[in-house]
Amino acid sequence: MTEEDVQHYKIIFLGDQFVGKSSILNRFYQDKFEPDYQATIGLDFHSKNVEINNNVVRLLLYDTAGQEKFKSLIPMYIRDANIIIVVYDISNKDSFTHTEHWVNETKDLKREDAIFILVGNKIDLEDKRVVQTKEAEDFANEKGFIFHEVSAKTGAQIQELFEQKIFPEMARKYKIGDEENEGGEVEGKGQNDGGLKLNNQGETTTKKKGGCCGGGKNKKEKQVESKNEGTQEEEKEGEEEPKESQEEENNEN
Repeated sequence: MTEEDVQHYKIIFLGDQFVGKSSILNRFYQDKFEPDYQATIGLDFHSKNVEINNNVVRLLLYDTAGQEKFKSLIPMYIRDANIIIVVYDISNKDSFTHTEHWVNETKDLKREDAIFILVGNKIDLEDKRVVQTKEAEDFANEKGFIFHEVSAKTGAQIQELFEQKIFPEMARKYKIGDEENEGGEVEGKGQNDGGLKLNNQGETTTKKKGGCCGGGKNKKEKQVESKNEGTQEEEKEGEEEPKESQEEENNEN
């Protein structure tokens, strides 16, 4: 299989500032946790290859800022997302209350083909929990979301979120691999990193770090890989690709 044959799936993380969207992504992406991350500015991007039912697919991981001034830009990034993950902090009631806004943002797009996930982060702070599991699970069921709780700090339940919840649902919904194996074991298969950000004025800037950017399923994509420079570029029909330059990755806990 060539690079051009690899199917791309776009995953976007939504939620209030400081709920740990970046930390969840970073824990899944490279199994690291940084306690002193600053808030993401605008939008950040990474990509990672994984194997689902013996098929290598590329996950395009978009980390969004939770600040109010960037909320108006969110619809343009979730309109073609395959997997939409809304994150809240189990020790912060307001962050859970505000999930109503993020859920409504996704539902307003009437995306029947997308997979929706509600994730409660920071289960390592069980003694400070103010959002009960059943309350959140009932809310997720009401809205048609898959529900899961994790700790980006300790890594608890991060792999389970992807391997037991997201990947099997991708296999079923997008018919990845043989039908008889759909929903079976999945595992990560390497990773490629890229960058995409918005500046403080909401303008898009990107810088390649050896990954690719943009893309959702049902988009024709062309990638050119340089073995010497380790970079990739991607062109897609019907979607404008952001201009490229990069700020240092900013994540939140």
